[in-house]
Amino acid sequence: MKMKIAVLTGGGDCPGLNGAIKWITKSALDPRIAATRSVSFEVVGIVEGWKGITEINPNDEKSCTRYLKNLDEEVVRTWDRYGGTNLGTSRTNPFNPKNDRSERLIDNIKKLGIDAIVAIGGEDTLGVAYKLYKLGIKTVGIPKTIDMDLSGTEYSLGFDTSVNIIMEEIDRLRTTAGSHSRIFVVETMGRHAGWLALRGGECSGAYIILIPEYPFDMEKVCELLRERKGREINYSIIVVAEGAKVQGKQEFLKDSHVDDFGHVSIGGVTSYVADEIEKRTGWEARHIILSHLQRGGTPSANDRLMARWFGIAAVDMIVNDNFGRMVCLERGEIATAPLEGIINKLKLVDVEKYYDTERYNGRRTIFSDTR
Repeated sequence: MKMKIAVLTGGGDCPGLNGAIKWITKSALDPRIAATRSVSFEVVGIVEGWKGITEINPNDEKSCTRYLKNLDEEVVRTWDRYGGTNLGTSRTNPFNPKNDRSERLIDNIKKLGIDAIVAIGGEDTLGVAYKLYKLGIKTVGIPKTIDMDLSGTEYSLGFDTSVNIIMEEIDRLRTTAGSHSRIFVVETMGRHAGWLALRGGECSGAYIILIPEYPFDMEKVCELLRERKGREINYSIIVVAEGAKVQGKQEFLKDSHVDDFGHVSIGGVTSYVADEIEKRTGWEARHIILSHLQRGGTPSANDRLMARWFGIAAVDMIVNDNFGRMVCLERGEIATAPLEGIINKLKLVDVEKYYDTERYNGRRTIFSDTR
């Protein structure tokens, strides 16, 4: 029996996607492994995620050339060395109630002879995969989000590289911050979850870290800065997740744009924090938004390794008819988790366990006093 596997990436790009695509392809087409299976595979890449497979016209050669990419071991040989996604991505939601194109999507899947889909993405992308599974389409998921907010897995592709980028950029900022005795407020991604800000801030030695899970008091931020003033340090680094909120207020909105999955456009918190520091203390404060820098560059060693493991596991799941689930990391081991479990169940920072609400930073104790 021969099966046609379609692979796609959705949502924001990040390092590790190309590696996952490579190892899905190599594992599916490996001649030594294929000889031991009762099924053989053909692998095709879908260009621009759910948009590509929704908009393609299976009867039009130009359209198929535009949205389909035949994958083999030679094509993907070097892909794991590069960031981004060579298949392209989009934030298209075929199940958007304002423009539901799910029937066309399912019809295209059938006309293209696709037997199984491997979707690589976050909550939105994998949410579409779960809806398709409920409608009879065989789907497997691979977790990807630099925010690391997906439930059901201890790791998501892209996170380690992004934390390293945050650390490296803050290391660079320290030289100019120290030279000018400035306070720098650095914004990381993190709409609902503060993992990037917390881990990136901890790694880079940030003095204050503000996360969405614990609304902050601006006066307390200034008090902490005053405590630091007068010591041998003449500058401070503050790391803020884009979704961080002032106590009693909602997150800052950049504009009125709402994407295909209903997400508003967040932005402005670092500008607010820097301005308030200057107003309340008189000290010079600048803000910088790392934005898409966090998604760029080549994948770290850990993301290359996780991409390999996740890609191989996804093919094993198809071989074993283990659909409607995603590959995950559980207690340090590769496992699987139901796609249903990620819907509207974001993995947020456990404030009590990981966050010091007095210092606005990572905790300085690991083990509880059990005496």
